[in-house]
Amino acid sequence: MIDKKIAKLVNEQVNKELYSAYLYLDFANYYADEGLDGFAHWYEIQAQEERDHAMMMRRYLIDNGIRVTFDAIAKPDKKYADTTAPLKAGFEHEQYVTSLINNIYNEAFAIKDFKTMQFLDWFIKEQGEEEKNAEDMIKKMELFGHDAKGLYALNQELAARVYTPSATGPAM
Repeated sequence: MIDKKIAKLVNEQVNKELYSAYLYLDFANYYADEGLDGFAHWYEIQAQEERDHAMMMRRYLIDNGIRVTFDAIAKPDKKYADTTAPLKAGFEHEQYVTSLINNIYNEAFAIKDFKTMQFLDWFIKEQGEEEKNAEDMIKKMELFGHDAKGLYALNQELAARVYTPSATGPAM
């Protein structure tokens, strides 16, 4: 049985992962409005990955006899000054999510909940990748995004992203 505090934190994270999906769909909407369909596509896939993360955590709780509860998902309310702003907001958000996962891990470690720690190992690695991807997108936008041809090429690159459900993550 999972400790009640750990179960509460993981359940809260389910809801935060669903908010992440909303946030990334908001980014996708912004880029679609700006005519950058490749950026919009990239964030649509990112939203799907966040939904997958929520489902993995939900399944973990259910498989351990914990009833999952859902909170209202806040409406993203950011306004973007330029095409780099969502990228920076995405990077900051990934850093925030990393801190949340690390907090759950720390709490599990404190009570020697090795099962939850092992479950979270995949998410810790995933967050490292998410932060690097977000940071790389900012760098590319700063290097190429202010030139029309560079922005076009970057948009095309992002349009080529293909959604692939995680085969190595915790079972859903």
